Amino acid sequence: MAARRATDEMRDRVVLGEFGVRNVHTTDFPGNYPGYDDAWDQRRFEEAFRVDVIREEEDTLEFDMVGIDAAIANAFRRILLAEVPTMAVEKVFVYNNTSIVQDEILAHRLGLIPIRADPRLFEYRNQDQEGTEIDTLQFQLKIKCKRNPQAAKESSDPDELYFNHKVYSKHMTWVPLGNQTDLFPDADFRPVHDDILIALLRPGQEIDVLMHCVKGIGKDHAKFSPVATASYRLLPDITLLQPIEDEAAETLQKCFSPGVIEVQNINGKKVARVANARLDTFSREVFRHEGLKNLVRLARVRNHYIFSVESTGILPPDVLVSEAIKILMGKCQRFLNELDSVAME
Repeated sequence: MAARRATDEMRDRVVLGEFGVRNVHTTDFPGNYPGYDDAWDQRRFEEAFRVDVIREEEDTLEFDMVGIDAAIANAFRRILLAEVPTMAVEKVFVYNNTSIVQDEILAHRLGLIPIRADPRLFEYRNQDQEGTEIDTLQFQLKIKCKRNPQAAKESSDPDELYFNHKVYSKHMTWVPLGNQTDLFPDADFRPVHDDILIALLRPGQEIDVLMHCVKGIGKDHAKFSPVATASYRLLPDITLLQPIEDEAAETLQKCFSPGVIEVQNINGKKVARVANARLDTFSREVFRHEGLKNLVRLARVRNHYIFSVESTGILPPDVLVSEAIKILMGKCQRFLNELDSVAME
């Protein structure tokens, strides 16, 4: 039975030790362990697999994906980062720029401004052709700084002295291309954030540029990435191997992130218990204490992934997750089609 329990731990937990990490490799393939049936079974997978939404806000989504392998989890993360398309500024036509910001730097700043436009409404642009209403969004930025004649002579505040001396993303305006007004009657194409500072101007300086936004993916350029971050971590699993009381309990509580260890008063004694292991970041501070390091087992559940997706605001995070799943399904289908074509040869 002890051998069976050790094997179960190796299969189900990644264990963090004082000087290393154990059980990091995937082992659930047929024949790896005697007595275990690890052959692929779709019904068994469907019964074990689940997705639990933990927290959903305007631009942030945290959810658990349980019952998958690390390769699938990482593929999902990489698709979110690099293969879900968005719209971003690709070309900047500079008609006039007398600011201190060089044309190349200005174009780079404009390219990194997230544009609120659903990429599913557009086609990928053919680089050999001019932009059309189905593959290009056009924005104009035309602004000139002037003195405020009503400003007090003794004032030194630029906000009082000048008009339009700060160029923000809100000054970018959508210029319909072709029949886009008819194609998108309810569209509100604009930068996601209005307060992104682009440049500072002084009286007489001006910027007059035209921008073309196209559909692209993050692996071509980071400006197309739809997420500020997309990451995952394994669910923490903390086990107290024996009761920890009084001063040792308070010391143990300080070794973990807030909320992980709770100290209760039981029969006049302070007793430590694991309140919420999910909150821990595994600093392994407990291994610095000789009296505690052998009383606690730190592990992570091997097939339980905690995903955190933060959208740039172009699309809601739940839509990004859905699109990533569709892309992953498409990749799997192409792979199956290739296998079928090889088998027929």
